[in-house]
Amino acid sequence: MSKEEFTELPFHKKISTLYTEGTFVVGIRYYRHKVNLYLLENEYIEVFYNHKLDKIDKIDFLPRDHSRMKFYLDQIRID
Repeated sequence: MSKEEFTELPFHKKISTLYTEGTFVVGIRYYRHKVNLYLLENEYIEVFYNHKLDKIDKIDFLPRDHSRMKFYLDQIRID
């Protein structure tokens, strides 16, 4: 699945695709969210879960040069 195809999926299909075809990498706390990082076909995707509201607020690609990557690199090695 291409990046564009994933972007066009409805929200519930994105969740399903990540859980069935993606690989969970690590979870971090980021402000009011628990952010789970997944690897899907060589692309990193973040799932922002708001535990106070018990809902996923956002699912988005994480560019490898994004400043938030440092939070993940503290816990794992990403090539």
